[in-house]
Amino acid sequence: MSKVLQCCQLSKSYNQGDIETKVLNNLELSVDKGELLAVVGSSGCGKSTFLHLAGALDTPSAGKVLINDVDIHQLSDKARAKFRNQHIGFIYQFHHLMMEFSAQENVAMPLMIKGEAPKKALLAAKEMLEQVGLAHRIDYRPSQLSGGERQRVAIARALVTKPSLILADEPTGNLDSDTAEQIYQLIRSLNKAVNTSFVIVTHDLALASRMDRQVKLVKGQLQSFSGQSDAEVNDNQATSDSSLSTEETAKADSAVSERHV
Repeated sequence: MSKVLQCCQLSKSYNQGDIETKVLNNLELSVDKGELLAVVGSSGCGKSTFLHLAGALDTPSAGKVLINDVDIHQLSDKARAKFRNQHIGFIYQFHHLMMEFSAQENVAMPLMIKGEAPKKALLAAKEMLEQVGLAHRIDYRPSQLSGGERQRVAIARALVTKPSLILADEPTGNLDSDTAEQIYQLIRSLNKAVNTSFVIVTHDLALASRMDRQVKLVKGQLQSFSGQSDAEVNDNQATSDSSLSTEETAKADSAVSERHV
């Protein structure tokens, strides 16, 4: 089976004065086409840093990230931005929709950035919103939508360019349990319909357990995940001799958070 995402000896460190914080340490990962992968780990372990590197939003200290066999960090800034727009979709815990635009316009935006004619982009956005069950809300602005509807718009926006890979950061973390279940069912159905790979970072172990595969980020590396409870995950992280501190890693992740596109 073809590999959509490959991380090879991926490392990331941040320096603050004389202090070096190692966030990722020779991380290895491969994701198959159409696979649903969950990444879990305690707060501050570097999950956001991993997503930033996998999504070409930040550059590694060492190692490679291959998407469809393209080493994305060897591309120029302009070529990397174009590649990201065409091949990667992003879903965040907070929808990051543009409040002054309608749902349809928000979803069409990546296509217009790509260079599509507005009329064609809006038509594709309309079709994508129909797929996520929002045909009746295409002209609504985010302020007129519920939390679950906003997240559906964000999912439609992520998928409208037909990317190979979706990177999702706590996509249900800001939703009540019923709405979270609806979003999970939507992600699962869209995954089957378009065969797009999903890498989902989450603290929700119940959600993670329903993915095709689960891995846990510990001491800067990914390990197979056996279905431990939240307390066990946190205990294992707290008792490890990792050089990471939650505060330092949070500062490191926040240094690149504004690069989201």
